Amino acid sequence: MNSTVLATIAATGFTVAFFHAAIPTHWLPFVLVARARSWTRTKTLAVAALAGLGHVGITSLLGLVIAWFGFQLDEHIGRAFPWVAAGVLWCIGGFYLWRQWRGGGVLHHHLHGGSHEPSAHCGHEKDHSHWEDEIKDTPLVSTRKGDWAAISGLLVMLTLSPCEGFLPVYLSGVQFGWKGFFVLSAILALGALAGMMLFTWLTMVGLEKVELKKIERWEAGLLGTIFTLLGVLVVVMEH
Repeated sequence: MNSTVLATIAATGFTVAFFHAAIPTHWLPFVLVARARSWTRTKTLAVAALAGLGHVGITSLLGLVIAWFGFQLDEHIGRAFPWVAAGVLWCIGGFYLWRQWRGGGVLHHHLHGGSHEPSAHCGHEKDHSHWEDEIKDTPLVSTRKGDWAAISGLLVMLTLSPCEGFLPVYLSGVQFGWKGFFVLSAILALGALAGMMLFTWLTMVGLEKVELKKIERWEAGLLGTIFTLLGVLVVVMEH
């Protein structure tokens, strides 16, 4: 039973990590910089993977803090812990659902110049991205700067932006101890890197019209639903 529950939580975590990585901030900057600098696909994917590892690493460190705190809490309150954990997950899920209802579906911290709705001010008729215009005069694409300046910028950009949507998943795995933490960290790495590599590659080979804006717009609602269900799972697991 415990193995089945952990597998369910892991599958849920993979879904969160993968679809979070589908948001353009996780792959579009790499493609734009690669085009400006004439990088090969192999080099672009390697840089994206390196940045993805930094992204996963900082998220795992935050997850470690959550896991450690959860272990201490579990030790002191015992059988009440599942209800406390479920309550936290329900509060987080409720907040995300409220944010979706208020029209704030996009949770990720975007780069300046990210995609936005059409307006009279910008003069475009469709949703689009201004990232290409925003980065054209920066060290990321400037040929006067070496590739290391661009690579470092991309690494810092993603490393300092953890996958906040995955952090509550660590809380749901506290009752599995360190095994749960390491399993979920591996799932985070697998899901995030798989998503980043896939969407970076798809864009480079020309499949740029893959509709991902709906995922971005409904991210809060998706996470809210997932965390609410995870809270239910934690309580069911206890009984």
